[in-house]
Amino acid sequence: MLRRFNPNRHGHLMITTALLSSSEPHDTLVLKLIGMLVLVNVTLCCPLNCHCHNKTGVVQCQVLSSQQEFPEDVPHWVLNLSISGSNISVLQGSYFRKDGIQLSNLTILLLINNNIQAIESKAFYDLPNLTNLDLSNNPLEYLSNETFLGLSQLVTLKLNGALREQLFNSHWTDGLANLRNLELTSNDLQTFPKNILDLRSLQTINLRNNSIKMIDKDTILLLKEMKARVFLSPNPIICDCKTIDMILWLKNTSQTSEDQNLKCSAPPTQNGTLVLRMKTDNLKCISEELETASYVFFGIVLALIGVIFLMVLYLNRRGIKRWLNNFREACRDQMEGYHYRYEQDSDPRRSNASTGI
Repeated sequence: MLRRFNPNRHGHLMITTALLSSSEPHDTLVLKLIGMLVLVNVTLCCPLNCHCHNKTGVVQCQVLSSQQEFPEDVPHWVLNLSISGSNISVLQGSYFRKDGIQLSNLTILLLINNNIQAIESKAFYDLPNLTNLDLSNNPLEYLSNETFLGLSQLVTLKLNGALREQLFNSHWTDGLANLRNLELTSNDLQTFPKNILDLRSLQTINLRNNSIKMIDKDTILLLKEMKARVFLSPNPIICDCKTIDMILWLKNTSQTSEDQNLKCSAPPTQNGTLVLRMKTDNLKCISEELETASYVFFGIVLALIGVIFLMVLYLNRRGIKRWLNNFREACRDQMEGYHYRYEQDSDPRRSNASTGI
């Protein structure tokens, strides 16, 4: 006799099975019932608006309502979990251990476009085997210094279109010592985010589609030590004398070899020029160190001239004093002569005598 078994936990599940007649062996009936119950149990563990693939360990959830938060009843066997379209807002660690179920086997977690604005301390602490985490397209405004604490196995972190300006130089990188791949594309970064330079295990840094204009010399030195591959195209690179160190690094390093189309945006004479084809000789730059050395040398020369002049004056002080006395006496005799002639010309009697009156 056929019977329809309709558990319908979420109002959308319908399973049809055939119960064998009582004439069949009891053991065969029990085995088939157990198999049916296992199938029903696996199916029932799949949350609403999610697709579960038990064999591959994949659970994909596309939330249809913006009011819904983290899906409930995520199966414990999940290895790859993808959630998008929800309204999580604040991501708490409790999301990954609801109802006593821990997702300790989870290796890949994709939380793209879920309106996550803040992630609390140790939010992923219960996911010790997580290797890939994608938080792209979330308006993140707050990340705790201990947000990623416990993710010792994390290899890839994606924060594309997610970081806000206040997070560019914060210490959210703590706990990511073994991170190898970091993506920070489309975040309107104005400068190279120096806080990621503490991640010494990084092998790739993706900074495409930002607003980075220059990379300072100290940052370049650290990148050379890390030997990480850096992706910068497209970014509005400035190609002038102030960025000559960066230009030379981009032209000569293999760390950015895949950025063949990286172009200069300024000055106007270099706008649109491929960085790899740019001729630095045309800039006619004098390095700051050389310019500073020139000023120092010029100051030393002036000081030596002053010292020599003072020494000449000191060694000839007697002659100079004698010359000054002679000069003063000559001036005095000259002034007395003028004074005598003035007195002669001012006496009227002498004037009359000279005219013969």
